[in-house]
Amino acid sequence: MSEILEEFEDITEKRDSKGVSFYLKIFALVAIVTVFGIYVGDMLFGKSSLDVLLNLQSDKQSLEQRVESLKDKNAILQKEYFELKDLDPENKGYSE
Repeated sequence: MSEILEEFEDITEKRDSKGVSFYLKIFALVAIVTVFGIYVGDMLFGKSSLDVLLNLQSDKQSLEQRVESLKDKNAILQKEYFELKDLDPENKGYSE
């Protein structure tokens, strides 16, 4: 009878070690995927990404304002240039 019990214990130990190994591998895989997901999520949506986005938006607004002010200056300077060109008696818009 003890031989049967020993054989049963050996079979049970083999099954348990394989089952534990399988579940340990699954747990490790889930842990790795979770850590990688958190890392990628932090890179895409983390604080540093948000800071960069907000800085780029403010830079865009300041550049748009600068473009508008330069367009206004350009219009004033073009008007002044054409007024001076029309006043020049030697050059009335005709070129030789």
